[in-house]
Amino acid sequence: MFIPNLLSTESGSESIVRARIVIVEDEPDLRDAVAEYLDAAGYDVATAETAAAARILIETQPFHLAILDIAMPGEDGLSLGRWLRSRMPIGIIYATAAGTALDRIVGLELGADDYIVKPYELREVLARVRSVLRRVPQPSELLDRKARTDRRSVAFGPFQADLDGRLVTGANGAVIDMAKSEFDVLEVFLTRANRLLTRAAISEAIGFTEDPESSRAVDIRIMRLRKKIETDPANPKFLRTVRGEGYIFSLPTGDGN
Repeated sequence: MFIPNLLSTESGSESIVRARIVIVEDEPDLRDAVAEYLDAAGYDVATAETAAAARILIETQPFHLAILDIAMPGEDGLSLGRWLRSRMPIGIIYATAAGTALDRIVGLELGADDYIVKPYELREVLARVRSVLRRVPQPSELLDRKARTDRRSVAFGPFQADLDGRLVTGANGAVIDMAKSEFDVLEVFLTRANRLLTRAAISEAIGFTEDPESSRAVDIRIMRLRKKIETDPANPKFLRTVRGEGYIFSLPTGDGN
């Protein structure tokens, strides 16, 4: 589905296929401005004014990242994002109007990688795009990683986490459906097991700036993780809360490789 390699906008190499971004935004001036800015920064950009138009576009072309306006006529960006998540491992940035914190929280709960608040600076969009693309593994990278015999893996309870392949499987070998943002947080814990991690430390490790919204985003990702790896999320065995301080991932000595 995906184009295998990304253009490094800093290297200037045109031999590598450029990252493909789709912008879904019903405000034409804003949509065109963002598209032109990202195109000038070295990305291959396509646009759509509605979720319906975006679905047609995405069915015929591969993309690495989507910037989705939440409030659009007809199908909204959150619904489109859920559909995208069910089809491909694509990075998602939601755009939301100022003051609509609920939309941002819902977006994070649905597995968004980041969000931007309108009105926003084009430089901020570019910074967030670059940040998300650094965290989005490409299929060619996953295949290369899975072909290695020395790839990192960690076992915890009935689960096996392939850190290089960015894959978690359960006791019966079934793949655990996990958004990239969720795996980012899980990897932080698995590589720092049995250590108290503050929200600030977790935010820094996954590339967030520490502020109230980032802390909330960390909490939401942890809540989603618990639902997927804990038998009883309300009484977690692995990912425990240390009240007033942060979190700790309990991993018995000897687990992991």
